[in-house]
Amino acid sequence: MAYLQPRSLLGKFSSILLLLCIVQPLSARRFLTTTPRNIVKQYLAPHNKARAKLGLPPLKWSNKLANYATWWGHQRQVSCELVHSHGDYGENLFWGSGKDWKPRDAVTAWAKERPYYDYKSNSCKKNEQCLHYTQIIWKQSTRVGCAKVVCKTGDTLISCNYDPHGNVVGEKPF
Repeated sequence: MAYLQPRSLLGKFSSILLLLCIVQPLSARRFLTTTPRNIVKQYLAPHNKARAKLGLPPLKWSNKLANYATWWGHQRQVSCELVHSHGDYGENLFWGSGKDWKPRDAVTAWAKERPYYDYKSNSCKKNEQCLHYTQIIWKQSTRVGCAKVVCKTGDTLISCNYDPHGNVVGEKPF
């Protein structure tokens, strides 16, 4: 009769790594990082300022979403085109000429769409964009993760992903 031996710590660690490889897209594995706390604050502060104005709970940082944003940003690194990932998350994208853009620049640009959102009709004003703003203030969204990528062109692409996603057709953000 054969007996199974208890797994060593290394064996358990290998199983965890295998699980991570299964859950993450194959090409996303190399982007498993932790965003520095000061950068996280630069993303969270303007997000949560916009939410606080409406009495909404603050978003919490998600390394999982930040890793996804990093992975997607690197997919766009050659052309720096604003193309959505079409993943299971809400997503805001920002492009800026040059490499000196800060996290707050992107979030502030999205939040400045506030005047273009009409709550009564639950729509953007004619010929205006407001869906970045409504994603920021989507009440059911509780987590956010973001990343900045400097493209081969020297320009900046910033991506933020939200979970659960917002901008559900027919529903108001709050």
